[in-house]
Amino acid sequence: MARMTKALAEKRPFLLASIVAALAFYYLRSGPWPEAWFIPLKGASVGLLAVYARVRHGGTDARLLSVLLLIAAGAEMAMEIDGLAAHVLWFAYHAVALMLYLQHRRVLPGGRDKVVAVALLLAPSAVLAWLVGEEWGGIISAAYGLTLGGMAAGAWSSSFPRARVAAGAMLILAGDLLWFAGGGVLLGSPVPQIFTWPLTYLGHLLIALGVVGSVWKREPELKLVSSR
Repeated sequence: MARMTKALAEKRPFLLASIVAALAFYYLRSGPWPEAWFIPLKGASVGLLAVYARVRHGGTDARLLSVLLLIAAGAEMAMEIDGLAAHVLWFAYHAVALMLYLQHRRVLPGGRDKVVAVALLLAPSAVLAWLVGEEWGGIISAAYGLTLGGMAAGAWSSSFPRARVAAGAMLILAGDLLWFAGGGVLLGSPVPQIFTWPLTYLGHLLIALGVVGSVWKREPELKLVSSR
């Protein structure tokens, strides 16, 4: 473990800093300090992934990934302050993510792949409509669910490695649904508080690693500083 940490510190300092910030936010926020102190730490944990992506590769995809992660950093902080602002930023995140994934659509997806993609697209809307329950709130949440599902379906249908990028998108989807459940069926339960951040951050981390690793192999001439 010590050897792995040292290797990360030497070769991937921004990635290590991101992981440390994410762990610090998760474990220290339950302490006696004001919650507001940890909001910048939460944003930094995802923002540092954007820096990692940018210094690892100079291509268009890496730049778009950096923008995506910066939007996610803003959305994560907004979740602690203003729910409406968080939704607006998450909508922007899903739109930019879908743009990235559609630029790298998987060639000739099989019938099973199409079924999974359709399920990922539609299921979040149905789940959110049920979680929210109220007529207008349910309709708005269902519309938001389409953008969330579109992001996950796009990741699944992309040519990026599914074990990282699609898996990361599904973790973000799960974290988002759990966050909504915290205001409805799981109101008062500690489950959303415990699991929403680990699921969402791990999703961001997997997407960053998957996209950067993919473009690193595909466009070696655009590598930046290999020691970072």
